[in-house]
Amino acid sequence: QVQLVESGGGLVQAGGSLRLSCAASGRTFSDYVVGWFRQGPGKEREFVAAVTWNGGGTVQADSVKGRFTISRDNAENTVYLQMNSLKPEDTAVYYCAADRRLTTNARTYDFWGQGTQVTVSS
Repeated sequence: QVQLVESGGGLVQAGGSLRLSCAASGRTFSDYVVGWFRQGPGKEREFVAAVTWNGGGTVQADSVKGRFTISRDNAENTVYLQMNSLKPEDTAVYYCAADRRLTTNARTYDFWGQGTQVTVSS
């Protein structure tokens, strides 16, 4: 098992920044790909970004490219999502998840955190 806990969400004005953290415990964290997903009001859960086990490979959704950056610190068992130039449409509950493979498909991720709310006001 891998336990994941997100933090760093909150209320921010459009154009502002937030950094989300995903702290992991349990199995060897460095064996896993970690992804960020989000689910807005009345919407399905969607992929945001993912990072490979060593941080050498990342993938991001087109909607966040150039604004969000994913990174990881295996020594701290933590993955970060730096979110800049936030827009009201970024409002959602953000989840981190872990899987053995680099994929954008939420259904393949085995372990999930409880989520953290991000609200962007206009």
